[in-house]
Amino acid sequence: MNHRNLSVLLMALALAACTTVEPWNRGTLAKPHMAVDPLPLQSTLRAHVENSRQAAPSIRSAEGGACGCY
Repeated sequence: MNHRNLSVLLMALALAACTTVEPWNRGTLAKPHMAVDPLPLQSTLRAHVENSRQAAPSIRSAEGGACGCY
């Protein structure tokens, strides 16, 4: 199989996977377990507590002292 046939095959597969989602189906498809971070508030709080106790720089902008204070 040459490169041209392979590229045509890959393009056909990519276009076949695209679909339009109706507004009434979006709630069904938006499951919490499909999220990148299923518990974003809990993750943010844990990162804040960890960074406050370690006094280490983080990707997030949470800063604090090494005393463990909030």
